[in-house]
Amino acid sequence: MGIYVNPDNIDFQRAINSQIYVDKSGLIELTNAKLFTEQQFICVSRPRRFGKSMAANMLTAYYSRGCDSRKMLSELKIAKSADFEKHLNKYNVIHINMVDFLDRSKTMDEMLDYLRRRLLHELKKGFSDVDCFDWDNLQSVLGEIYTDKRIAFIFIIDEWDCIFRIHKNDSDAQTKYLDFLRNLLKDQSYVALAYMTGILPIKKYGEHSALNMFTEVSMTNPREYAEYTGFTEDEVKGLCEKYNMPFDETKRWYDGYNLKGIATYNPRSVVMSMTGHDFDSYWTSTETYEALKVYIDMNFDGLKDKVTRLVAGEKIPINPTKFQNDMTTLRSADDIFTLLVHLGYLTFDFYTKCVWIPNSEVAQEFINSIEDGGWEEVMKAINASDKLLQATINGDEQAVADLINKAHSENTSILKYNDENSLSCVISIAYYSAKRTYTVERELPAGKGYADLVFKPRRNNSNPAMIVELKYNKSAESAIQQIKDKNYPDCLKDYSGEVLLVGISYDDNKRHCCRIEKIVCQK
Repeated sequence: MGIYVNPDNIDFQRAINSQIYVDKSGLIELTNAKLFTEQQFICVSRPRRFGKSMAANMLTAYYSRGCDSRKMLSELKIAKSADFEKHLNKYNVIHINMVDFLDRSKTMDEMLDYLRRRLLHELKKGFSDVDCFDWDNLQSVLGEIYTDKRIAFIFIIDEWDCIFRIHKNDSDAQTKYLDFLRNLLKDQSYVALAYMTGILPIKKYGEHSALNMFTEVSMTNPREYAEYTGFTEDEVKGLCEKYNMPFDETKRWYDGYNLKGIATYNPRSVVMSMTGHDFDSYWTSTETYEALKVYIDMNFDGLKDKVTRLVAGEKIPINPTKFQNDMTTLRSADDIFTLLVHLGYLTFDFYTKCVWIPNSEVAQEFINSIEDGGWEEVMKAINASDKLLQATINGDEQAVADLINKAHSENTSILKYNDENSLSCVISIAYYSAKRTYTVERELPAGKGYADLVFKPRRNNSNPAMIVELKYNKSAESAIQQIKDKNYPDCLKDYSGEVLLVGISYDDNKRHCCRIEKIVCQK
């Protein structure tokens, strides 16, 4: 038993001992199926604080010959697997967190030298009875130990990509590192499984593209591992019930990561919310908003327009395939948004190829990032949104028209003026504060068509529901009539109470008009 070679299970024991532990041991059944196959190389990339290290510690506890984890794992899901006993604590495990070695070194040569010497030191202590030809050659020693003992090695490498995040511009260091990993793992008979975790997928790097034997499991394509990336909806519902927390509010704050149709919640934020019995920005508080701001302020064509639409709640189509899996080779808005998906600031739909802001916690981070410099018009509309919402509830048609006219006019430098989609975007931003008390949906199927915007009051909110219809070069009255003719209030079947029908129009002369009518819906 060593620190890095065949470690014990204490790190995973801490996870199980925690106030909240969500059983993700089904992951072990997946990795068992990959042992000694062409799919034995797995690289899992997730945002920070999404459970990467917990999963690495769990796999170490299960496979390592340096501990006995039968009792620890016997109550978990994996214990019901037919292969549970077959692989339990049967392998030589090398578990490395690359940050440990990077922090001890000034150069890549120093880091790799220290890593080799440290592993060789533990291997020599643990396998001193093996007659190795060259105790200074790591690959040779691993091969001879395997030949002598016939027990394969499992490599678990946490934070594998820290080199690419910290040494962003040092291509020589990155190449040396990739060469080291490739020589250590590729085509080596002593490897039964290699499981790497990081924030970024494997760097695309010419001939070093780089470890092409790895299966990529990422936020843009989680493959069969989606349910092990964060907390699922059923898991969160169970926690809300246990801790007497409102599920709807938990969903608004921390849901929104779409992983091939599986609704995924930010695990750190959910745990902090449940144990603290409140709602706050827990995940984003672990890193300054400057990390997001530096990317959304980049001067690519159309980036500002697209970020504005994201803040308004729109979904933006992207092409993630050209992203180079690093934090410096950013040539387009698509590259920026793909990086933000991997960092957890956006979510991505694998099937529609669209991105959007996942939840209220991250939405606030976007607001923090655009408050300063270059986004004044958007922020003016957001800051005036309380006033607009109250004017709408009060039925003050002229005030509503004036406030929307101001928001629309001020944002023409970003968005097209005579475009209903742009107006819809402006309206969403102008009513931004309503998201605190309403569920706001755009283009919602309703009656015989699609309502432009529907505001459904959240629980314990006494404000009326609202249906907003937009018209260009037509009257606000015609917008109200369309709501009635197409029976848009039908989308509020589960709601009873007052509903405001809001018609907003504008014309080529940039005149805005508003009409508001009140009806009553009953279940």
